[in-house]
Amino acid sequence: MDSIQILEKLIAFPTVSRVSNLDLIGYVTELLAAQGIACQIIRSADGHKANLFATIGPADTPGVMLSGHTDVVPIDGQDWTLPPFEMTARDGRLYGRGAADMKGFVACALAASVKAAKMNLQTPLHLALSYDEEIGCIGVHSLIDMLKAAPHRPLLCIVGEPTNMQVATGHKGKLAARALCRGREGHSALAPLALNAIHLGCDFVSALRQEQDRLARDGARDGDYDVPYTTVHVGKINAGVALNIVPNLCQLDFEIRNVAADDPDQILDGLRAQAARIATAASTIAPEAAIDIDITNTYPGLDTPANSQAVAFVKSLTGANDTIKVAYGTEGGLFSRDLGTPTIVCGPGSMAQGHRPDEFVSAEQLRRCDDMLEHLLQRLADHQFQTV
Repeated sequence: MDSIQILEKLIAFPTVSRVSNLDLIGYVTELLAAQGIACQIIRSADGHKANLFATIGPADTPGVMLSGHTDVVPIDGQDWTLPPFEMTARDGRLYGRGAADMKGFVACALAASVKAAKMNLQTPLHLALSYDEEIGCIGVHSLIDMLKAAPHRPLLCIVGEPTNMQVATGHKGKLAARALCRGREGHSALAPLALNAIHLGCDFVSALRQEQDRLARDGARDGDYDVPYTTVHVGKINAGVALNIVPNLCQLDFEIRNVAADDPDQILDGLRAQAARIATAASTIAPEAAIDIDITNTYPGLDTPANSQAVAFVKSLTGANDTIKVAYGTEGGLFSRDLGTPTIVCGPGSMAQGHRPDEFVSAEQLRRCDDMLEHLLQRLADHQFQTV
């Protein structure tokens, strides 16, 4: 099967993060088993989802790992004009949820794995498929733990998130946090005698905006990004029960997306200090006033040196002369930090199409990805290399 035929199969599995991906994992297992490729399945704690890892070629030496996630974002509230979980081919484009992010690359990686099974590879090809990437790179941790304990770790990882087949060397890290603002409830007719938690929340949002202004003005810069500095963003506020009740709780969800030179924990420490000052000032009205901040999710950024051997190797596969950095996060930072594996992001399609209705990847982008992986297989068959 070629990559387009495999993509059609993959899109038909509605692997939204909130549901199981086991049917898709079963399909991949059967596809690879038919070529004599054994798969390691790492199930989630509840057994409803799974990562997959496979090696094609010699098992006693490290190789090159192709990494992709199997989950997709929901279609809820989106105005699709084409069936989201059925591939539609039209005018050189292949439509369907996940076509760009990132089942297109997974399809190419599977097609390459099938080809690799018929070759005499001197250096192995590894395939790593994860779950729950879209909700914060959560599922891949158990796969990484398995690789940590393995006799050999991959020499190189190519994460196939959509880059229009450009070679990406980095992305920002992300720290997601929740602030719980505690006030004192009361009747709205006596509002000055209570402490409105929404007001506390608004004061904290003001502190977040001041920190964003500081980072934009004085923070570290990385000109390879469209937004070259660390950002602070409030994405959700939840508070209040009825208009005539002064609310005693206000919940804020916010994030920090940091360039490599900035420490998100240090930024968060400063925000905690601001929250404590706001709560202390409000305690003259209500001693129970507080703003408690908890981290809900975090993953590291990726910053592979552009002059590294790993980057030069991937550029030699694609024919690229330069590199980029991407705005979105990937599992690449985890592979780099936790495994010490040089990691590059390079895959078909554009993230501008991801997470949108009528998502698509072009057939030309898949062809370019197939070509890159064909060159990779030739290199893996030609000689056994120890470093890249």
